[in-house]
Amino acid sequence: MKEIFQPNPAFAQHARIGSMEAYHSLMNKAKDDYEGFWAEYADEKIEWLSPYNKVLDESNAPFYQWFTDGKLNVSNQCIDRHLADKGDKTAILFEGDRGDVEKITYRDLSQRVNQFANLLKNKFGIKKGDRVVLYMPMIPEAAYAMLACARIGAIHSIVFGGFSSEALRDRIEDATAKLIITADGAYRKGKPYLLKPVVDEALQNPVESVEAVLVVKRNNEEIHWEEGRDHDYNALIGDESDECAFEPMDSEDPLFLLYTSGSTGKPKGVQHSTAGYILWAQMTMEWVFDVQGDDVFWCTADIGWITGHTYIVYGPLAAGTTTVMFEGVPTYPDAGRAWKMVEEHKISQFYTAPTAIRVLHKMGEDEPAKYDLSSLKVLGTVGEPIDPPAWIWYHEAVGGGKCAIVDTWWQTETGGHMISPLPGATPIKPACATYPLPGIMAEIIDKDGNPKEVGETGLLCITKPWPSMIRTIWGDPQRYEKSYFGDAVKDGKPVYFSGDGANMDEEGYITITGRMDDVINVSGHRMGTAEIEAVVNEDTYVAEVAVVGRPHDIKGESIFIYIVLKGDPEKDMKKHINSLLAEYIGNIAKADDIVVVPGLPKTRSGKIMRRILRSIAKGEAITQDTSTLEDPAVVAQIEEAVKNA
Repeated sequence: MKEIFQPNPAFAQHARIGSMEAYHSLMNKAKDDYEGFWAEYADEKIEWLSPYNKVLDESNAPFYQWFTDGKLNVSNQCIDRHLADKGDKTAILFEGDRGDVEKITYRDLSQRVNQFANLLKNKFGIKKGDRVVLYMPMIPEAAYAMLACARIGAIHSIVFGGFSSEALRDRIEDATAKLIITADGAYRKGKPYLLKPVVDEALQNPVESVEAVLVVKRNNEEIHWEEGRDHDYNALIGDESDECAFEPMDSEDPLFLLYTSGSTGKPKGVQHSTAGYILWAQMTMEWVFDVQGDDVFWCTADIGWITGHTYIVYGPLAAGTTTVMFEGVPTYPDAGRAWKMVEEHKISQFYTAPTAIRVLHKMGEDEPAKYDLSSLKVLGTVGEPIDPPAWIWYHEAVGGGKCAIVDTWWQTETGGHMISPLPGATPIKPACATYPLPGIMAEIIDKDGNPKEVGETGLLCITKPWPSMIRTIWGDPQRYEKSYFGDAVKDGKPVYFSGDGANMDEEGYITITGRMDDVINVSGHRMGTAEIEAVVNEDTYVAEVAVVGRPHDIKGESIFIYIVLKGDPEKDMKKHINSLLAEYIGNIAKADDIVVVPGLPKTRSGKIMRRILRSIAKGEAITQDTSTLEDPAVVAQIEEAVKNA
């Protein structure tokens, strides 16, 4: 049985949701009057320009609509309504890779977003409904651009700044973007790098819809300027007024597109709406992170991912808090960088990926003790299940044993957190996502809607629509229905299947077992890769691990494990790890292949690219785009290690 960590009583006393009784009361309220539950929060949190007529319209399921005919503006929600009482409060606290710091107040933010919005309208003719692609580093101008688009009703689509020119072009073409906003480049690990040349390459063969490229100068490196197409943001922005009226937007007007890559086929343009998305972004900031007063919130993600959208820009600003934007990496110039920032900026909530936690642990196990981290109240994890050893180090070394760890489960498609502990209420079991948030009807079922037994892995489904859910896939509604509502039914109706497997224990705690397509079927026994990885991560000498399946003539699939070592173990690691797997899962979980590698293929945001590892295990040529990796050279090193194993 997992050890349970109770909420800090001193924290719970002042938390927005301070007990499990309060949590259950909210859940019961949602179950008894689902639409009334959401209407109450929509009325409380959103500054409506015109009231909505209907809370939830299910007449064209699964194309649900929320708060129909209501009018609002997300830029107003994030900026204007705060100016009267928070105008001088820091909205964005920016720290550059080289240590430069800029504090942008809500009043500053208002002026800069208004200028940006006027530039979009006056210089480039951007209007409501136009698509604008952002290919930006982690600098304040990226947030200004997002909010400027929201202010005038343009639909932004951010492409992560590590994507290749081909990936960028695909997204520009699919969105039929009118304008590209980029930067000359930025700084990373003390050195300048370039982004603009990638845009040039993407547009080498002109894209018909693209009329202009707007370039922010960050590192002032020499770049190519295309006459008539490219425009200098820094030279133009000063001519624009810092007053700009916001566009009244319908609740269901698209706010942004964000492309997710599937294992096959072209990227999917996930479309999020205006009202439902911003409502849930604010609510989860208040519930899951319990931001209050003068809290300083730091999410280490990149704005190119949904985590950056919701928990760097829209959620924190809608909640009126201070959000940290960080240009660099938390291990440069040393493994104490993140903790130094926590101390200097008095950060109260810290939100990062399990991979980053493991790297920080590996590179600087004792670093947190060198800094004053007493300002921390809540620690968060996102992106993949966190293993117990990383959880324990995070809790004890970083949080000093007093901070709740909110292990959040959610997706690009959900818009915000779905299953997570509440820091003032939920007794936490390490590496366990715990309970659905109030108002979220998450169930573990089979494809016919039957609930799974305690401890049995099933499909993690959301069985009722929720405000921040994906509305469609841009330009492909049939793919939307098939991708998300084609795998499971409940009470005869299709329900949203997350693609993840999960199980529930006897106390109702939910544990995510990983993607169902990451389940390995060994001789008819299905095992989640996350479960196997959790066991291997327990070993003292294992710094990182990734598990994939490999075709096997007899078993169907065999287990293939990649490990990065910590230290120099004087033992047979394959034999040792297999004994652990046999002990904790069973002999069926023993791996046929355990290969020591120098590192794992990770994106710059810390996500392990398991598709590459699957290809290497199968002996296939790598056809995936590796330009997004933190260290592309590691792929060849892994291939060599597998070859010599």
